[in-house]
Amino acid sequence: MPRIGNDRAPQPATIRAVDLGKRYGSPGAGGVQAMAGVDLDVAAGEFVTVVGASGCGKSTLLRIIAGFEPATDGTITVADEQITGPGPDRGVVFQDYGLFPWLTVSENIAYGPRQKRYPSAVVGEKTTRVLEAVGLTRFARSYPGQLSGGMQQRVAIARVLANDPAVMLMDEPFGALDALTRSAMQAELSRIHRETGTTVLFVTHSIEEAVVLADRVVVMAGGASHGVPGHIREIVPVPLARERDATSPEFNELKRHIAALVHEGVEAAA
Repeated sequence: MPRIGNDRAPQPATIRAVDLGKRYGSPGAGGVQAMAGVDLDVAAGEFVTVVGASGCGKSTLLRIIAGFEPATDGTITVADEQITGPGPDRGVVFQDYGLFPWLTVSENIAYGPRQKRYPSAVVGEKTTRVLEAVGLTRFARSYPGQLSGGMQQRVAIARVLANDPAVMLMDEPFGALDALTRSAMQAELSRIHRETGTTVLFVTHSIEEAVVLADRVVVMAGGASHGVPGHIREIVPVPLARERDATSPEFNELKRHIAALVHEGVEAAA
């Protein structure tokens, strides 16, 4: 698949978690085991979604992969390299767009490549191509405050893509959007993923969104608030062709199965 960027763009990377765990505080001194025993392999170029009840460790897993906080047990690697902190190989998109309000859309997108000291011509080419990819070319000179929520989220995604990440990590990126905008953004992200081939790990509370987007859905259960460490309950393949019909029997059977796993996970931890 073509890459949005230049010839130096990294290839999509694998993610591997082995017996991954996270404890807050010291054992025996009021510490909390938030997550334990997480084993997960994400193939290069795969789109994996993570669902589960609040507090089950979804965002903790993503933050550990991003390098924002360390694991206390097990190992986590990207492209077979141990994660020791944040890195340019991993781009992160949050629900909060995190754009620089004093920069235009094109300046927000160009910020990362400029920080990497790419030549001006390369920065310009990358910015132009990413703007086209997210359909914002005519808004290049607009400021974030002049855009709708959905358009701002497109800019946030574009800014990550401009850095040519091998892995894109997304934590509830569409959670604050209205239903129609959210659906449009799901379609946009699916298209971008097909074109770039970037490995994606996407955390969401929406089971329907998880099935719409994913090659596989990781269902997590437990969590510190339930007294059971967060863990993977099941990984569900999504053998549906793109584009997906959310009204089809096959789609809704997958939704029912995943919803039952989430609810069973809550009951088992209660």
